[in-house]
Amino acid sequence: MVCGVIGVLFTAPLLYLVWRNVTGDEDLAALYRSSATLTPLRNTLGLAFATAASSAVVGTALAWLTTRTDLPLRRLWAVLAPLPLVFPSFVGALALMAAVARGGLLDTPLGWVGVETIRPEGFWGAWVVLTLFTTPYVMLPVAARLTALPPSLEETARLLGRRPFAVFRTVVLPQLSGAIGAGALLVFLYAVSDFGVVVLLRFDTLTRAINTNLLHDRDQSAALSLLLAVVTLAVVAGERMIARRGPPLEGARARRPLQVPLGRWRWPALAGVVAWVGLALGGPLASLGLWAWRGLTGKTSSLAADGSALADLVEPALNTAGIGVVTAVVAVAALLPLAYLTARHRAPAGDVANGLVAAGFALPGLVVALAVVFWSRQLPASWGLYQSFTMLVFAYVVHLGAQSLRAAQVAVGSVPRRLDESARMLGAGRARRFATIDLPLMVPGLAAGAGLVLLSTMKELPITLLTAPLGFETLSTRIWADIEAFSLAEAALASLVLVAVSGVLTWLLVVRRTERLA
Repeated sequence: MVCGVIGVLFTAPLLYLVWRNVTGDEDLAALYRSSATLTPLRNTLGLAFATAASSAVVGTALAWLTTRTDLPLRRLWAVLAPLPLVFPSFVGALALMAAVARGGLLDTPLGWVGVETIRPEGFWGAWVVLTLFTTPYVMLPVAARLTALPPSLEETARLLGRRPFAVFRTVVLPQLSGAIGAGALLVFLYAVSDFGVVVLLRFDTLTRAINTNLLHDRDQSAALSLLLAVVTLAVVAGERMIARRGPPLEGARARRPLQVPLGRWRWPALAGVVAWVGLALGGPLASLGLWAWRGLTGKTSSLAADGSALADLVEPALNTAGIGVVTAVVAVAALLPLAYLTARHRAPAGDVANGLVAAGFALPGLVVALAVVFWSRQLPASWGLYQSFTMLVFAYVVHLGAQSLRAAQVAVGSVPRRLDESARMLGAGRARRFATIDLPLMVPGLAAGAGLVLLSTMKELPITLLTAPLGFETLSTRIWADIEAFSLAEAALASLVLVAVSGVLTWLLVVRRTERLA
């Protein structure tokens, strides 16, 4: 019963899209064959595959350099390299646009080499931004896998006469394939569902086409949403089939990680890591900081005019944190019963529901938002669900709840059954056992899962734009409104506030706990 309810709730947006397109007037066959669909589809897949490939290569290299080599200050780079996670992708696009704008960070250096203007639009701009800010999705799981990999595998291969590169290619890389594939899949899904980058950098993808048709042709918007959902689910299913056929992985944890001397490549490798961290972390912060500082100190800036720039961001910041906390708590509470059924009782229905929850995460946020909006408009107005906090949290949980499910399953599985059995023999009821034994032991894992949902909620843009109640403003929607109003200084300041808040939470709740949950 519980599994069925959870499965229905998490597949409701997809089911509604199917129903709307089946009962609608749009000629799906003609639409899907037209250039208005094929061109955005081709661009979407090309951008997603290119971003996943580049992130896989760079993320694997960064993970290997910071965990298995004698790279100078490698512990520092291991901390700094994942921090681009704190940037929403559209903020990264804003930082790039601000850097090359007139008076931006790169304006003078570009003038030195004779470049007047740069328009970072189209495929290359979107690919660069998405690669910079999605690489940590590959680096973190690969670094965790490298840390756990027994050094005896590589040492044995070296004793047999294989060179270091051959050892990495034939021994290490197959052991990393699962982690690389999982990270690359996350990057692919992120790129497919991206909304802010492609809109700001004017690259014609399916999400941009859906947004463009939202107001004047909702049937076409729903049809394109269904196509995007089918593409993402097909990719997820294909990745799962490939993963099942992969080689078995060595599961023993290494007591001492093997360290590979870089030799003459030590300093070039350091230069590459420094350049990457500078591009993905230092550059965006400097670009946004420059415009925010000019706005706060300039005489003609609207920020400097009223002197209350930071005070105006207090309410959006509180709204961002508040809705994030509520969503995280609801997601954990809603999925904890499913975690029990899959991790402790191994219920077959739980496996099906687990797949449906994962499908909700695979659906792009824009598709979930459109489905929730279309669905809530069909409900009686007296229910008051259209553009309500209830539907906003529901959309967040459907799209992001899978992030808390894995952590909840690990937390449930970590509770020794003998404690529960002992308490039962002493006469403790189910509720008392849960409150006094299970819950205290599960709190760290549940908090980690809630933290992932919280961070993703804070950065979510399309769901917030389309389903939030009127007058409810978050930092993401404030930044987007400032961008649309061409208020670069205001958008930069709000972006820095969002990055600061999510940066602290990313370090506390994601980076420090990734290895434990891997």
